[in-house]
Amino acid sequence: MRAGVFDSGVGGLSVLKSLINAKLFEDIIYYGDTARVPYGVKDKQTIIKFSLQALEFFAPHNIDILIVACNTVSAYALQEMQKQSKIPIVGVIEPGVLAVQNNLKDTDSEILIIATRATINSGEYETKLRNIGFWNLKSLATGLFVPIVEEGLLEGAVLESIFHHYFASITTPPQAIILGCTHFPLIAPALDCYFNHQSMLIHSGEAIVEYLKTHLHLTSHYALKSLQFFASDNTAALTKIAHKWLS
Repeated sequence: MRAGVFDSGVGGLSVLKSLINAKLFEDIIYYGDTARVPYGVKDKQTIIKFSLQALEFFAPHNIDILIVACNTVSAYALQEMQKQSKIPIVGVIEPGVLAVQNNLKDTDSEILIIATRATINSGEYETKLRNIGFWNLKSLATGLFVPIVEEGLLEGAVLESIFHHYFASITTPPQAIILGCTHFPLIAPALDCYFNHQSMLIHSGEAIVEYLKTHLHLTSHYALKSLQFFASDNTAALTKIAHKWLS
């Protein structure tokens, strides 16, 4: 079985790593639109346009399923992509919400949603969480984390200063933090330390693996035979980063 994984940049590598570890596919093709990252500051029509162009990229590769490893695309363009595709296309928001439902039994639990401005403005996480009974929600647009991850600054003083910038008003760690951008799991260890290991981190990669097993009945029995990387700008650079973080 051959899967495509699409992200605006390197953030989807966090999802890719979970997919590889789960052994759900024989072949995986990863495409990062690195020439136009980040998507989270762009308007809806632009996000849809770029996402449909990505769908065209995958057409000659004969994939069996496309995994949209980008929350912004999942929020704004997933339905348009599904309309124009003959294969299943799965985003990351619904699996993330289901992961909350499966891991937090108390619907009064405080949940912090961090994501790009576009994802936060879409209200997709809040709407879906409220639909299943979670109301104690706080959303923060934390878009600076995207270029930080793209630059490989996954720890250290610069990242710590951005944590303080965004989270200074949060005096008590929330019960759960939804990492509403697939770039964010790459800074999860530092984020976990910042909140004194008291918050459950909801990771898109882990969530989507569970979703694929439960809803599409995929099983962990494939040995990965082929893994290819493509980028809209500088495939070599993306491949280098991928090998570093997947090793």
